[in-house]
Amino acid sequence: MANFIAFDLEGPLSPQDNAYDLMKLFPNGDKVFEVISYYDDLLTLEEREDYEPGDTLALIVPFLLLHQITENDITTLAANASFTGEAVKLISWLQYHIWKVFCITTTYEQYALHITQKLGIYAHNVAGTPFPLNKLRQTLSEEELSLLRQAEADILTMEPGKDDTRLKQHLDDFFWQKLPATDVGAIIKEVKPVGGRRKVAALNKFAEKYDQPLPNWIVVGDSITDFRMLQTVDEAGGLAIAFNANKYALPYATMSLASTHISDLTEVLPAWQKGQRKGVEKIVREKEKAGGAKNRNHFHWLAGRKDIDDVVEIHQRLRRLVREEAGKLG
Repeated sequence: MANFIAFDLEGPLSPQDNAYDLMKLFPNGDKVFEVISYYDDLLTLEEREDYEPGDTLALIVPFLLLHQITENDITTLAANASFTGEAVKLISWLQYHIWKVFCITTTYEQYALHITQKLGIYAHNVAGTPFPLNKLRQTLSEEELSLLRQAEADILTMEPGKDDTRLKQHLDDFFWQKLPATDVGAIIKEVKPVGGRRKVAALNKFAEKYDQPLPNWIVVGDSITDFRMLQTVDEAGGLAIAFNANKYALPYATMSLASTHISDLTEVLPAWQKGQRKGVEKIVREKEKAGGAKNRNHFHWLAGRKDIDDVVEIHQRLRRLVREEAGKLG
């Protein structure tokens, strides 16, 4: 009998944040992305209507157009992307042991398809954000260029976590008042990042396609874009794994692993094949009691656990170690 597991891409399988790296291709792009990513967190936490975590990938589109970034830039980054510790080994192990492996990611399709192909995950088992950037490119009017340049200059004066009220007021005005009145604003509406509820929808599509209800699934995520997928599978009785996760994902997971090597999961996944969730709980609790070894094998059973401050601290350290700059993003 086959087993079913779906991974987020950035974090669990690859340490990079593709959109972050894409924004670094122009001066101060990294700073612009950090502010918009933080703004994405604020909008998610306030549960803004029709907004999903990960919609950052739509909000940065005007700045990609302003600086003439192309689809080729995305595929070049994908070609140079690295993998999380022994991710290739894990995928190979899963497929050898008759697991069906999926990837549900917020990142742009060009990146997702390229790197999952190198990992050995079939394209028809990958869900990412459609992003026909070359098609969306157009000649910006002088008025639009002026608006975007001013917005970029304003963003560069903002510091996440220091004056959230000012940051949010300025970006609310730009993204939801000024930009929608331009042709660029219409372009943003065409980009629908696969995050939040859209990740759940993608998972449900795969579940229906293979006639496998959610209690039969394992999902692996690490950030705010994954929390609804983790929550949905956990509540259904499946197994939601937080890997090197942040404080937005950990409260919604069934269990967690903090490690430099995602292949450490091979130490607990066989228990799913034999006893599903109860089988995994037994071995994870044993490993949690034994404790991790420096930067590996920090397992925790989270279902029903109220105080996770110590778990968050361990994950924060490993997340920064593995993902470096990208580790600070929500």
